[in-house]
Amino acid sequence: FHECITLILRKMEILQRVCKTLQSSKGVLQVLGLVLAFGNFMNGGNRSRGQADGFTLDILPKLKDVKSSDNSMSLLSYVVAYYLRHFDEDAGRETCAYPLPEPQDLFQASQMKFEDFQRDLRKLRKDLNACSAETEKVYKLSSEENLQPFKEKMEEFLNHAKLELETQEKQLADTQKIFLGLSVSFSVKPKAGEKDVSLNTFFSIWHEFSTDFKEQWKKQNKLMLQQRVKKAEECFKQARQKPDYNVMPK
Repeated sequence: FHECITLILRKMEILQRVCKTLQSSKGVLQVLGLVLAFGNFMNGGNRSRGQADGFTLDILPKLKDVKSSDNSMSLLSYVVAYYLRHFDEDAGRETCAYPLPEPQDLFQASQMKFEDFQRDLRKLRKDLNACSAETEKVYKLSSEENLQPFKEKMEEFLNHAKLELETQEKQLADTQKIFLGLSVSFSVKPKAGEKDVSLNTFFSIWHEFSTDFKEQWKKQNKLMLQQRVKKAEECFKQARQKPDYNVMPK
């Protein structure tokens, strides 16, 4: 029981973490704001698209394919560079924090299904009820002097297990509610054949975008670090080259 509930807990923690980051992270909102602003700027001459209030999520993985006129930079790399230079005070330093959910977490979230969580929790409850029933049989068949410490240990285990199970069932319901709100706020529609937006549909888009974004984020951070080091070396060199003026006493 402990291994099964721990596995469910770990998966749920990943899912909750990425949902909460996408829902309320300042970095995520800033990045999306830049995508919208630059998109509107690029479509400035288009009356219908020039001043959009938002965009569909499936645009995000396509940003890397939008190139500058000389093909030297993509819209994605420009967004990353602009974000680091104007929104991140730690850019180019080891303390620089990645603003989006980690690609690995997003990939894991995309492989999950709420139906699997529900099925696993139902099975655990069924197994727990069966265990409780078997334990009651043992109580009835055992004499009073032989019941302890078995009865005490089993009651402790069952009470703790039921509490853990109830906690996870509530966590699942809360996470489903958060995800539903998230998919609505990002205007993601269910795919053909889906009743509701699946975790795979939603997080696959974010996984692809975050993977591309992180690659550019690492490159830009490295470049800024090199520029910072070069500037520091030049300042040090200039300081050493300054002539020393000795004031001679009259």
